[in-house]
Amino acid sequence: MKKAGLLEATRHGFFQITAEGKKVAQSAPPKIDNKFLKRYPSFVDFQRRGKVEIITGGGDDKNDDKDAALTPLEALENAHESLRETLAGDLLARLKESSPSFFEQIVIDLLVKMGYGGSRRDAAKAVGRSGDGGIDGIIKEDKLGLDVVYIQAKRWDTNAVGEPPIRDFAGALFKRKATKGIFVTTSIFNNDAKEFASAVPAKIILIDGDQLTKLMIEHDVGVSTVSLYPVKKIDSDYFDEEA
Repeated sequence: MKKAGLLEATRHGFFQITAEGKKVAQSAPPKIDNKFLKRYPSFVDFQRRGKVEIITGGGDDKNDDKDAALTPLEALENAHESLRETLAGDLLARLKESSPSFFEQIVIDLLVKMGYGGSRRDAAKAVGRSGDGGIDGIIKEDKLGLDVVYIQAKRWDTNAVGEPPIRDFAGALFKRKATKGIFVTTSIFNNDAKEFASAVPAKIILIDGDQLTKLMIEHDVGVSTVSLYPVKKIDSDYFDEEA
């Protein structure tokens, strides 16, 4: 239900109902299952990525047998993936609670960590300078500033970004004779937005909430490492007596 926008995480392990969730509760549907949740684009997009876990009320012998057959390394990898998924959900919830100006700063921090914009100080000077035409900031593509990338950052909750905002952004790029842009949102992009972005002459990269949190985790933006568990194996070369 969180992926459908009916619930939102307030902090780790705690959720509260959203405005859309209250509407669903008032309508008193007989059952809320995957079929019901498919009416929400954000849930469909999440399910399409193959990350939906169906939680049943009772135990599943087949799943129990499968878990029992896992090696310790496979179990560790599964646990790590589960922790990343939980962290990504909590991180997205915090992003949606941030102010629009702070969200722009977060996007800049991420792009600088990814190698864009030169220094953080240089990148910060460009944020919010244009203030019109669908442009939130301008950042250097590389440390030498051989080209620039225009940025649009939309801190949206559950509504999918459609074609109109992408069209406005593309128009702003065309007006400035720019060829590269990055459109970032905490929500998702619908098919019309994706098709329009791929059809315009300018190169427009779309980053939705799911990809944004993955990039932030990968580049250590807004997250910190709690523990490290080195995984070691036998050094076969060391025990090769004939060597």
